[in-house]
Amino acid sequence: MKLTANDIGGIFGTIAPPPGTPGGSSDPVTAISSLFSFGLQFILVIAAISLLIYLLWGAMDWLFSNGEKEKLAKAQNKIMNAIIGMLLIIIVFTLFTVITGTILGNKIIENTNGGWRLIIPTIAP
Repeated sequence: MKLTANDIGGIFGTIAPPPGTPGGSSDPVTAISSLFSFGLQFILVIAAISLLIYLLWGAMDWLFSNGEKEKLAKAQNKIMNAIIGMLLIIIVFTLFTVITGTILGNKIIENTNGGWRLIIPTIAP
């Protein structure tokens, strides 16, 4: 019985990158860009959830203020700060999208499959 290269590959398998690689790629530049994109999306989601909780907290304080001016003013400040925070997140996200998309011509951030992909410039050998 003679073994060929195909038989050995079938018996022992092939070499593949580890299954936990971000984006399923073994290229470190692609892995870093996937990690950065995930981190940016994660921060935006956490900020939005935090602002929603703070807004609801202010609304609950307003409901339970019983007409007391001090408690009512504190509740109004919480709601106003939450709205200002939401506007800041929207403005920062819009500026980021405009700068990377329009001004840089999508050469740094690419929108793929409902997510972002950071393109890190490299020097070709």
